[in-house]
Amino acid sequence: MCSKVLIIFLIFISSLSFGQSKIQWDYSYNKEQKAIEIEATIADGWHLYSQHINNEIGPVPTSFLFTENTQIKLIGQVTEPLPIQKYDENFEALLDFFEGKAVFIQRVATKGNTTISGSVTYMLCNETMCLPPTEELFEIPITN
Repeated sequence: MCSKVLIIFLIFISSLSFGQSKIQWDYSYNKEQKAIEIEATIADGWHLYSQHINNEIGPVPTSFLFTENTQIKLIGQVTEPLPIQKYDENFEALLDFFEGKAVFIQRVATKGNTTISGSVTYMLCNETMCLPPTEELFEIPITN
């Protein structure tokens, strides 16, 4: 019984690391633009879904959650580059997604040096399969 649990655990852990190797997230604060920049570098053959898709179709849209911080005011919504719009075989629907690289931007007003934290939830797919939705935590130092 114990060996079966160990095998299941190892398969689960290996699937998590497999998914994480398909995307690289980089977080930074652009002082001149007064904006948080969240950059996704996506492995060849994979795509990341837009924030603006109908998730009733199936894929999980990319979403950002920022932890409340009294020293930071979010201005507007997270913006994204123009996505690719293409028929997705996995979901049999016309969907918006990114390949290669995408930079998401959240404008902010700050009251001094602080750190903004939060999470990004996303889903990656290729032509034949999708990885389970993943949540990644982040912390971004802000210095003025």
